[in-house]
Amino acid sequence: MSSPAPRGRPRKLPVSEQRARVLQATAKVVAQHGMQGATIEQIAREAGVSRQAVYEQFGDRATLFAEVVAETEERAFTAIAGPSVADEQPGLRAWARANYANMVTFVADHPEGYGVLRAAERAGDPALTRLRERLAVVYAEASRKRWAAHGIDSGRADRALVTLFFAMTESLVQATWDGEPPDQDALIDLLTEFTVGGVARLQTKASDVIDRLR
Repeated sequence: MSSPAPRGRPRKLPVSEQRARVLQATAKVVAQHGMQGATIEQIAREAGVSRQAVYEQFGDRATLFAEVVAETEERAFTAIAGPSVADEQPGLRAWARANYANMVTFVADHPEGYGVLRAAERAGDPALTRLRERLAVVYAEASRKRWAAHGIDSGRADRALVTLFFAMTESLVQATWDGEPPDQDALIDLLTEFTVGGVARLQTKASDVIDRLR
């Protein structure tokens, strides 16, 4: 009876797959432990690669963390400032709901994303602030055009409202709830109806507020 053939060395992952695993693992570890608490050993273990592989791919912690933050910021910007921003929806409610859904869906699909950006802020890189500012520019311009379609010069009101709506959305998606969290669609509907009601009042009952913000 012949002896079994010796087992070969474990297959080495392609460089591109190693890199993707390390970036994903880094985002998870940083979101959980922050920039200071995250270690290469934790990241390598989470990614299923060696510490040496991490260093070969990224050189050092600072480079690795900077790349993860930049990738997370860009992914968030692309997802949240998506096609719905420019899409000419048939009405304010549909338009507002689609845009709120972009942010809520991103947080649900990438739970580590905001953790990474908050960790970067605490470490001195204003990544979350930068993301908010980039998004505010895009959304304020889209909002201004919608105001203009109704014959209203919104002045700085569009930027103020966008800032307010982002703050509300962030607070809700990061909230800690007793028991099971509310249904995702319910949160989106809450934000939508609150926004539509507020905008309608500004247009009909409190137009002087917009005048004062010009």
